[in-house]
Amino acid sequence: MSEVTRSLLQRWGASFRRGADFDSWGQLVEAIDEYQILARHLQKEAQAQHNNSEFTEEQKKTIGKIATCLELRSAALQSTQSREEFKLEDLKKLEPSTLLPRLPSEPGMTLLTIRIEKIGLKDAGQCIDPYITVSVKDLNGIDLTPVQDTPVASRKEDTYVHFNVDIELQKHVEKLTKGAAIFFEFKHYKPKKRFTSTKCFAFMEMDEIKPGPIVIELYKKPTDFKRKKLQLLTKKPLYLHLHQTLHKE
Repeated sequence: MSEVTRSLLQRWGASFRRGADFDSWGQLVEAIDEYQILARHLQKEAQAQHNNSEFTEEQKKTIGKIATCLELRSAALQSTQSREEFKLEDLKKLEPSTLLPRLPSEPGMTLLTIRIEKIGLKDAGQCIDPYITVSVKDLNGIDLTPVQDTPVASRKEDTYVHFNVDIELQKHVEKLTKGAAIFFEFKHYKPKKRFTSTKCFAFMEMDEIKPGPIVIELYKKPTDFKRKKLQLLTKKPLYLHLHQTLHKE
């Protein structure tokens, strides 16, 4: 999945969740607006010529179907007679997610669950639709497992952005190559530039894999997967807060 595709999916996912939140809270005007705006974006992508789209023809068919569902829910909210024809519960089944399930256990092998609790930032409250991209890289910056994106942050409070989400490492710890590291890229949407940007990153090396809580330092972008030119984000003590759970059969 390219960075552009991932950014589009994250933006659409965030818009989808806002609409669903308005819907469940009874803020019908706001929900209708959110659904209609997102449906227009999706229909435009579904109808784009192949050379101008990030998606395959099959993916565009799926995007078009999601847009139609959003339009149906929007219409249901505007009509008392059809409100129950396309329910919110049905719509929520369409929500995208790139988080992967835990691998099957193997005798003598260890699996790692990383709970991303929160990240400390001096401007935490100003971050729009923040999420974290998690990847495992070797010393040359090559992916060792599939890249995963968290959902958009659950809340922002004071100088913290809270996630409270579990990431399942997609390889047994014993099978990771020497010198590998787990990267966490904090990303947020910039409305003026109309794209999702990496604000900072953190990483955890193999000798830091151990049960319990851990805090790791934040570094300035761009993400240095080879870990050769690292610069701390700030002199202030700001960290990414994680909790690790090891599973061994």
